Amino acid sequence: MTPITLEEQLKTLAQLGLPLNEGISIDDLLYSQSRDVYEQEPFEFILYMLGCEVERSPWGREICPYAWHLDMECISGTGDYVHIVTQLCKVAGVPDLITDVQDFVDLDSQQAWLKYCIDGQPRHWEIEVDSDWADPLVVSYVMADIERDGRRFYAKNNGQDAIWFYLDEPTAQQLNQLSNDALTLGNPP
Repeated sequence: MTPITLEEQLKTLAQLGLPLNEGISIDDLLYSQSRDVYEQEPFEFILYMLGCEVERSPWGREICPYAWHLDMECISGTGDYVHIVTQLCKVAGVPDLITDVQDFVDLDSQQAWLKYCIDGQPRHWEIEVDSDWADPLVVSYVMADIERDGRRFYAKNNGQDAIWFYLDEPTAQQLNQLSNDALTLGNPP
């Protein structure tokens, strides 16, 4: 595979609707990995990094506003499903689409639920508790509620975690052509 500079990859990704967040620099990306890793397998590692946070101070800076790293082993208590819903809406560019989001999680009693309102319709999902793993079925229901206008959630899977993107099919196909089919349409792992 012909190396492509990190700068050229970022330019292409921005043209496809996946820009870096304001204030994120090439130096922030190179802090996490060498230039060779990004450039020897073009688009492979950068697609992963888009869903991450910068790994240096100041902390909490997301690299791309339209990508999110979801490790399914992320549930420790009440509020964790609210965070998942909030992040998925943010990735989709519709932070206010789902309202009145509430959850309850008690790992000891193995009881959990998620409720919210979307398009004026209430939703209430009983959550299957499996230690600290998010319920993939409930996460897929949330994704299905958000998906509209020909756009869907696509993942760059990494086993128990994935980087999630919200794309139309032509953009997903272009990214797959660039990245050796790194993205899949579908449900959480």
